[in-house]
Amino acid sequence: MLNSEIIIQVCYLIAAIVFILGLKRMSSPTTARLGIVWAGGGMLLATAATFFTPGMANIELIIIAIAIGGGLAWMTAKKVAMTDMPQMIALYNGMGGGAAAAIAAVEMFKVHELEISVEILAIIGGIIGAISFSGSIIAFGKLQGIIKGSFRFKGQNLLNLLIMLLLILISITTLMDFELMKNPVVAVFIIALVFGIAMTLPIGGADMPVVISLYNALTGLAVGFEGYVLQNYAMIIAGTVVGAAGTLLTQLMAKAMNRSLGNVLFSGFGDQSISVEGDSENQGEMKPIESSDASIMMAFAQKVIIIPGYGMAVAQAQQKVWEFSQLLIERGVDVKFAIHPVARRMPGHMNVLLAEAGVPYDLIYDAEEINQEFKNCDVALVIGANDVVNPVARTDPSSPIYGMPILDADYSANIIVVKRGQGAGFSGIQNSLFFLDNTKMLYGDGKEVAANLVQTIKEL
Repeated sequence: MLNSEIIIQVCYLIAAIVFILGLKRMSSPTTARLGIVWAGGGMLLATAATFFTPGMANIELIIIAIAIGGGLAWMTAKKVAMTDMPQMIALYNGMGGGAAAAIAAVEMFKVHELEISVEILAIIGGIIGAISFSGSIIAFGKLQGIIKGSFRFKGQNLLNLLIMLLLILISITTLMDFELMKNPVVAVFIIALVFGIAMTLPIGGADMPVVISLYNALTGLAVGFEGYVLQNYAMIIAGTVVGAAGTLLTQLMAKAMNRSLGNVLFSGFGDQSISVEGDSENQGEMKPIESSDASIMMAFAQKVIIIPGYGMAVAQAQQKVWEFSQLLIERGVDVKFAIHPVARRMPGHMNVLLAEAGVPYDLIYDAEEINQEFKNCDVALVIGANDVVNPVARTDPSSPIYGMPILDADYSANIIVVKRGQGAGFSGIQNSLFFLDNTKMLYGDGKEVAANLVQTIKEL
């Protein structure tokens, strides 16, 4: 008969395989929902198998902790608005890093001797987890609007470097004196938490999506290390997969902005309090348009490309935008949706919003797929997007976003921009698209504007 240890390890292996298959399915919008269910099932299997570990104690406390944590997660996830999803991801990712750090602390404080290789992985995983925990909390605060303003000062990067060197020095001291290491271990985790805060505070809010993705990768790496410490193969595999996926996503997002990860972390760009040279220059006047005129223009167009952004998410306008699109399609207009990889706060955010509204996947295109079509587009409808359609990314070498791939909306015959007011975007950079001769500004709340567009086209 198989003993319980073998059964547990088999369950962990099955859970790890399900994690990988679930992640694979998340790569496509058509299978993403099922992928999430698969990954959740794998996690449930791994958690259930852990209860059969020989000699496991405090089962009642563990069940209570799972009930409290699971209950809170269920309630908050059901209530959170789609616009607040990035904040929730940052918060929950931080919890994962904190859990990995807690595991490391418990293992380092145990009386029994650990092999030096295990000690090293435990303390490295703990440091990474602690940095991810405190950094993710700061990222949550910035996205939620709790933390505002600039936290930059001269010599800040040097101070962060000194904190990191101190962290490394005390970690080495801890490993060299394992028997008397309790105070150094406490210092290691405190300094790691401080480093996470100090590294994240100077980064602008517009760069938080990249930072969240980076901390997601670090949390996965920390979990993988602590899995080795515990000899838990499910943690090793799951942590490695999450770490690899987070690293790849971070690189892709930085590439989509044509910036290095170092530039994102240390340049301070993306902070709205930073004055960007040239933004205040008078580029001309924005030309307003009424909803009725805009609706008629699109109703008699041959091709309309809709570019959604974070502003659409805030206004919860996706349902009305899709209703308007359906009316255009019924009139024979070729309607497509163009999505930029970093359409603000979270990769895939716009895709999820459009899918929630019922937009078919075959009408949604990435920037690389649709950019060539703007030259033959009659009307580009920009609703809530800003930096991802700013032409200075191609034309102005002095701009902070120069070289960033954008959606070529300015190549369209006509551009209609739905916007609340005349302010700059989330990064604080003025958009020269708004001042072009073929651009008209449709001011108002996105949902109300879309409703007016629907009403007008129904009356034609």
